[in-house]
Amino acid sequence: MTTLQAIVLGLVQGLTEFLPISSSGHLRIVAAFCGWDDPGAAFTAVIQLGTMAAVLIYFRNDLWSIARAWLTELRKPYKERSHEANLGWFIILGTIPVGILGLVFSNQIESGARSLYVIGTALVLFSFVMLYADRVTQNRREIEDLDARDGMFIGLAQALALIPGVSRSGATISAGLLRNFDRAAAARYSFLLSVPAVVLSGLFELRHVGEAGGAPAGATVIATIIAFVTGYAAIAWLLRYLTTHNLTVFVIYRIPVGLLVIALAATGTIS
Repeated sequence: MTTLQAIVLGLVQGLTEFLPISSSGHLRIVAAFCGWDDPGAAFTAVIQLGTMAAVLIYFRNDLWSIARAWLTELRKPYKERSHEANLGWFIILGTIPVGILGLVFSNQIESGARSLYVIGTALVLFSFVMLYADRVTQNRREIEDLDARDGMFIGLAQALALIPGVSRSGATISAGLLRNFDRAAAARYSFLLSVPAVVLSGLFELRHVGEAGGAPAGATVIATIIAFVTGYAAIAWLLRYLTTHNLTVFVIYRIPVGLLVIALAATGTIS
């Protein structure tokens, strides 16, 4: 992997990690369109640490309040705990499905799931889930209304994003909308929920950085730094955007891109 490739893929990661269009899918698609080798699941997971650093900084006050309350009220029963303490438990609860399924299907994720056919199909099909969630939501609940059932439901949706093309943010925001949270609240919880899952995934894959056949360590570092900068900007933009807009623009983007990827892969134009 060259420095130019690392820069381009870092930009792609930062811009698409938080938009509901699938960062892992786009890393694979962009590499295929440019005629580059697949950067691989390990590279994808590790540079996500850059975008997670953006989440940690952007939501530092929220995350600090959640962590402090969770530790302070660890022994209190559910009904006596503060919203922040319960939110800590819900984030842990929501991380369990993706953790278990990620370990069980790690081989498939690193090989078959990175097929361009899978990515293109997931981009198209999950667009209709997003569109449905956007249409039926009542947009009446705030993040303070989150409960354990919401945490598990959104956590199960997050596990779907193990399939490149689904989009972690798209799955979790859609799940939040199906639970009748307003769009900004659904996006905010989506970002908070991403922290343990993506950090653990990135740290788990660090052992593969620099291995033969994978991206070199230097290129991975460059891509991670660029992903951090662009990811921070993407968070701020999306939160503002969702206060007055729905997900339709992302659906309009996902479907033709997915169909194009399938068509080009079928004709052998990209591979």
